[in-house]
Amino acid sequence: MKFESCRLPFVSRQESKPHCCECICCVKMFAEGFTVDLNKPLVFQVGHLGEAYQEWVHQPIATKESPRFFESDFLEFLTRTRWWVIPLVWLPVVGWFISRSLILGCTVLELFLMTLFGIFVWTLLEYILHRFLFHIQTKTYWGNTIHYLLHGCHHKHPMDGLRLVFPPAATAVLLFPFWSLIKSLATPATTPGLFGGGLLGYVLYDITHYYVHHGHPTSNMIKNLKKYHLNHHFRIQNKGFGITSSIWDKVFGTLPPSKVSKKSL
Repeated sequence: MKFESCRLPFVSRQESKPHCCECICCVKMFAEGFTVDLNKPLVFQVGHLGEAYQEWVHQPIATKESPRFFESDFLEFLTRTRWWVIPLVWLPVVGWFISRSLILGCTVLELFLMTLFGIFVWTLLEYILHRFLFHIQTKTYWGNTIHYLLHGCHHKHPMDGLRLVFPPAATAVLLFPFWSLIKSLATPATTPGLFGGGLLGYVLYDITHYYVHHGHPTSNMIKNLKKYHLNHHFRIQNKGFGITSSIWDKVFGTLPPSKVSKKSL
């Protein structure tokens, strides 16, 4: 696979007005004396960008090609996940946890309410993770490298469909602290149901996230959600952190303006 040189507009990380950059899709990009070669595995290159990494990673390449991350075929395989793997793996797990609360004495109504509460809590967690972790500012070698693996790659190649949902192996590791937290706060009977509801919220998030990038919605609600999220990628990347909902952007004042002012054009 080769990345061809082309001209594309991009949005600066700090600004909302468009610029024009000739090198955004070029085979090589330069920053602080270091060259990033897009035709070579990227993960262990990006750390060398230092302070220039943040500007580089927020200049998106809007192609569906999936760049190579690692020399190792095994590690490369672990970074690529098709969207349907998420419901295939996690929906049975959701069902098992929710059924555990039913077996432990919760009523169907209680399970329904716990599931809704778990989904609601997930929307807040989704916002917090996206805003404060996925958009953390890094400049060290390992800071840049880890950020690129975690979320930077998605902003650099937002249409890469194989690196859009979270790999199940990584999700499984992250679930343990969340299970421990819920277990410490809830009763034995309600813990599985709340955890299952939160996990269902995650599944809905990942599927929604994939769809707003690659789907062709017909309903106005999903069309607006797609426009809202792509606006975060291609116009104002420091606002609009909600994926499944804009409610927390409204609450915390990170709702992007609906239009770019004429002065900024």
